[in-house]
Amino acid sequence: MTELTGSCFCGAVKYRMTAAPMFVHCCHCTDCQKQTGSAFAINALIERDRIELAPGSPEPVPIAMHTDSGRPHHICRCPTCQTALWSHYGGLAKLAFLRVATLDRPHNIVPDVHIYTRSKVSWVALPPGVRAFEAYYDSKKEWPAESLARRAAVLGRPA
Repeated sequence: MTELTGSCFCGAVKYRMTAAPMFVHCCHCTDCQKQTGSAFAINALIERDRIELAPGSPEPVPIAMHTDSGRPHHICRCPTCQTALWSHYGGLAKLAFLRVATLDRPHNIVPDVHIYTRSKVSWVALPPGVRAFEAYYDSKKEWPAESLARRAAVLGRPA
């Protein structure tokens, strides 16, 4: 694995991923569009304890955001420039949805799936053969076995 390092825009918070992501989403939902001011967000799902900080830390209290599901969504941001570094969904703080665009080399990460394509902007063309879902998907069918095991371990649930 190529070393995966990143930071916020101003550099006050720097991090290193100590493992490859479990899975990578390119999310086209309207929440991600609104929150990023872009057509989509790319999130690398990884155990929070596999993100090492040096130097700096995100805001001590993540920003709570609305979701269509009503489940919690908390965004961890730089206290100085307010760059969104990663999120926790559903109240699961042990699992981070790291914003791939904050990586020093974001183009080294390719999405495994495109989700919520029902709200994809019309001028974004998905690559041929890409796994795409109108909404979410069944992770047991889409994730590799190793990633499912990692997720189960971090959440303390059976695989």
